[in-house]
Amino acid sequence: MAEHWVNLATPRKYGVVGGLGAVAGVDTLLKMIKTTPQQQFDIAFEQHPFADAGLAADETYDPTRRKFYVYDTLKSMERSGVDVALVPCFVSHSFLAELTPELGLSVVSLPDALRARIERDHPNARSIGVLTSNFVKGSGLFERAFGDHWNVIYPDPDVQAQDLMAAVYGPRGIRNGHHDVLCLDGLAKACENLIRRGAEVIVPGLTEIPVFIEALRERVAVPVIDSNQAYAEYALFVGGTQPQRTFKVGVVGGVGPAATVDFMRKVVQLTKAARDQDHIKMLVEQNPQIPDRTANLLADGEDPTIPLLAASKRLEAGGADVIVIPCNTAHAFVERIEPHLDVPILNMLSEVKKHIQHDLPGVRRVGLLATSGTVASSVYHEAFAGSGIALLVPDEAVQQRVMAAIYGDTGVKAGYTSGRCSEDLAAAIAYMGEIGAQAVILGCTELPLIELPAETQALLPLVDPTNVLAASCVALATAGKPELRVG
Repeated sequence: MAEHWVNLATPRKYGVVGGLGAVAGVDTLLKMIKTTPQQQFDIAFEQHPFADAGLAADETYDPTRRKFYVYDTLKSMERSGVDVALVPCFVSHSFLAELTPELGLSVVSLPDALRARIERDHPNARSIGVLTSNFVKGSGLFERAFGDHWNVIYPDPDVQAQDLMAAVYGPRGIRNGHHDVLCLDGLAKACENLIRRGAEVIVPGLTEIPVFIEALRERVAVPVIDSNQAYAEYALFVGGTQPQRTFKVGVVGGVGPAATVDFMRKVVQLTKAARDQDHIKMLVEQNPQIPDRTANLLADGEDPTIPLLAASKRLEAGGADVIVIPCNTAHAFVERIEPHLDVPILNMLSEVKKHIQHDLPGVRRVGLLATSGTVASSVYHEAFAGSGIALLVPDEAVQQRVMAAIYGDTGVKAGYTSGRCSEDLAAAIAYMGEIGAQAVILGCTELPLIELPAETQALLPLVDPTNVLAASCVALATAGKPELRVG
């Protein structure tokens, strides 16, 4: 009885996956519509040609093709705006947990719907009889759903094969288009066997059985649940379980390419993991064709704003929870693109400021070694405004050496990490110490890739923004997607 449940929030659109049973999808759809005569929701029924390999009733059935069918259909529904999907197929619910983390819609659990119906209508029952296929029985689906509270009973093996399976899958069975008294007799015999074995309530674990539900109830001495009706009502009045998504970091890559790889490597290194699955999901848009940021800021180079936005939009569409740009200079364009995104950008420069305030609390003068574009844009100065930390920049001659270390013929963007670029960067760090810097920000994501002599590394604390950004991403991901307050 639907009125016992409270419809907390009607979703915008429901979807029913068809094609998995002879009549199950259509039966579930009709019962959803009948449950709410004054329909106030959209509902989509989607069915595609599906030729399965093997008989889904068999213990040896391989559900791989069915997995692909269900996944593809659910993704199609997701693209069409479906919020909550129903999959009226018990075989599919044996593997749905594998699919739901990859989906952006909610999938209603059929076992949960049945559990809720039993708890509501038969609270004193202790033994549940189940009519299901050999494959579903072997999968343990009903033991996982009911085993903590009820004794789960199946028909005796001979009844399972000669009556139940024959009624559904046999030559004269329901799945072959027959809906006559022979099918009903087989189902009734299986129910009688369950009752003799102690069943107080019978649950159809084959979505074809509810087609006979009224006739079957007349011949069976204990309650028989209409699993399709229970599923439809549960979906409408309780809803689906929200997909348990894994936190995903979207990376605008290629600015530059080596810095992107360095960022990803540092995320992996900073993640506490005992296995592959403990690491953080990253979606990378590696686009080295994004125009040079410094060339745009200093001269009349091509504007990278739209390419940066386009890359971020693709990451957003790919399900990123936060977007990062491992390029200091690109942050001069963040304020332009962020208002056009629904996903926040984790600002590397702001994270560097917080890092210095937290980990170097006595530092009040910090040297900034960055591209001339970053320096000229004042993005770091804006990020540090009001922090009490003064930023020092090199004079023109030293700045030229920094640019040579990055862009020169033997610079890091040309693939060099030692030699002349190392000498130029070491000289710039020494200079910053001479003018009073207490720490130095390596404010171009390629600079930390350059090898430095030990004496230079010991001269001043060197802040690596790539490492800081990676650590912030790890903290966000392991905190379980907290509300982001970036900038």
